[in-house]
Amino acid sequence: MKILVVDDEAPIRELLSFNLKKNGYTVLTAADGFSAIELAQQNDIALILLDIMLPQIDGFEVCRRLKQNKNTSKIPIIMITAKDEEIDKVLGLELGADDYTTKPFSMRELIARIKAVLRRSNTHQQSSDGELILGHLKIDFNGYAAYLDDEQLMLTPKEYDLLKLFITNEGKAFSRDELLEKVWGYEYYGDTRTVDVHIRHLRAKLQSAPDICDGIKTVRGVGYRFTRQNYKK
Repeated sequence: MKILVVDDEAPIRELLSFNLKKNGYTVLTAADGFSAIELAQQNDIALILLDIMLPQIDGFEVCRRLKQNKNTSKIPIIMITAKDEEIDKVLGLELGADDYTTKPFSMRELIARIKAVLRRSNTHQQSSDGELILGHLKIDFNGYAAYLDDEQLMLTPKEYDLLKLFITNEGKAFSRDELLEKVWGYEYYGDTRTVDVHIRHLRAKLQSAPDICDGIKTVRGVGYRFTRQNYKK
């Protein structure tokens, strides 16, 4: 797999390249945003490690342009920056970034994040007409609907949004506050117990698909995480 490392600091590029190659990845590097976009368009890139503070155009703009281009929109992006402000993280994720980490970072943790993002990207079979198929489950993004074996699930809008968020972020743990922000909106200040109620209802409607239903796990002291179970229906 080919990973593109984008950072204007040569020591960081060298450090990342060395460790990624040691873990079996092929590495391309770019020191500025325009070069990153060009390399992403000209190569079969599996994932991009993207710094925010870049010359010419910053990482946010690089992310925006790549996600708006149909030829590069599906490339997973992990943003890496020295900034640790919540607004930067939120902006990066809203622009389409798949994950976010700050400098200084643990190389072991970063490699684990890369593997998790690649695993999620490879697991999801997303077609050009806006569908995602995961086992017996199909999500129709354009139709705002979910199906089990071609039978539509009667989900409320919030249940649908929760299901979509979980299966498109497999392996990622979300706190209840994060789920409130992402599904109910940033201006929602309700009791976090509403998340538990909606997830309980969602699980009940997914009982006939235990690989999906049982995959929505409670993470004690945190919130919830989805990891598909290896059951045969």
